[in-house]
Amino acid sequence: MWELIRANKRNSIVLMVLMAGTLLLLGYFLGIAFAGPQAGYIGLIIATVIWLVLAMTSFMGGDQILLAASKAKRVTHDEYPQLFNIVEEMKIASGLPMPRIYIIPDPAPNAFATGRSPQSASVAVTAGLLGRLNRDELQGVIAHEISHILHRDILYVTLAGIMLGSIVLISQVFLRSMFYSSMGSRRRYSSGGKGGGQGAIIMLVVAIVAAILAPIMAQLLYFALSRRREYLADAGAARLTRYPEGLASALEKIAGDTSPQLAAVNKVTAPMYIVNPFKKAKARKLSDLTSTHPPISERIKILRSMSSGASFKDYSDSYSRITHHKTIVPAAELTAEAVALRQAGAEAKKQQRRGTQMRQVGDIMRQINHFVFLTCLCGLKLKIPPNYKADKIKCPRCKRVLDLPKSG
Repeated sequence: MWELIRANKRNSIVLMVLMAGTLLLLGYFLGIAFAGPQAGYIGLIIATVIWLVLAMTSFMGGDQILLAASKAKRVTHDEYPQLFNIVEEMKIASGLPMPRIYIIPDPAPNAFATGRSPQSASVAVTAGLLGRLNRDELQGVIAHEISHILHRDILYVTLAGIMLGSIVLISQVFLRSMFYSSMGSRRRYSSGGKGGGQGAIIMLVVAIVAAILAPIMAQLLYFALSRRREYLADAGAARLTRYPEGLASALEKIAGDTSPQLAAVNKVTAPMYIVNPFKKAKARKLSDLTSTHPPISERIKILRSMSSGASFKDYSDSYSRITHHKTIVPAAELTAEAVALRQAGAEAKKQQRRGTQMRQVGDIMRQINHFVFLTCLCGLKLKIPPNYKADKIKCPRCKRVLDLPKSG
């Protein structure tokens, strides 16, 4: 496992170094374009300062910003005991501290993990995920997110995302300034005569090209990092649960879901989710260079081809058969001990109707939004909104008057 973490770290660092080089080159060329041939180093300094400010902001509270942007709400064991039990099982299997658990009140099924270290990690799942998945499927999703924490790739993806944001920000500022201002390039280069004017034009063109291409290059590197970590997290989930079918079935349900697109999502938070939350990516052609996630159909096939075991070697063999690519797992992990598959739990054989699933999703969202649930003696379940002011309510079926519990 430590070899996998080290290999993941090496690959992530290589990609981030390339992104850092893109950021510094962009700053250098834009410095020259703004202030002349001697100002390249000023551009380097400004680009570095922007990245450091964004990085410090992220380190100080980036996970909480992400959770708040996703409208996630922290929950307790008493509210969702099964979810907590599953997270605790995967925590024990991985040897990590217990992460904080959040639920996003949204009917679209999805999940993500965040946090700069295992000690500060959080796992967030949507109400739609809880309402649609059985225990084995939910365990597969949680194991996938715990694997992200275990492999330490959340930190690297966060840093890469900040670098990408810095590059996009600097490029946008430069291109917008070009649109609204001539930048006084003639005056700055007039001392160089005709040659200086031509040099100014050349450097200006180079800067514009750099401002256009740098975000594209950085995004390609960021997407490559995101796709790799999804494969490794799938492999880790199979190993932790010893039941690849659980995650495969969960991915199948998420891919086939017809709920509206996840409401609180944007391009910054999308790569954090287990499945691309944007509905327009629906054909799931996510193997190309411009996607943050591998194709769901491919991920499912790899997991379901693991018929001999649940080790990293078994995942690697399945990955090679399905994708016809070289293994994505470090060589040292391929000789690790075998991990036997387990049988499906009893609950996996139960198939709920969609109507039942949707009622469960609705109840979870109401619970998160502090609805009060009362069951009348006639059997009717009442769901009272938090803004209901009276201390009693009449059952619409049997007309019995019920006392509402007093808030704490």
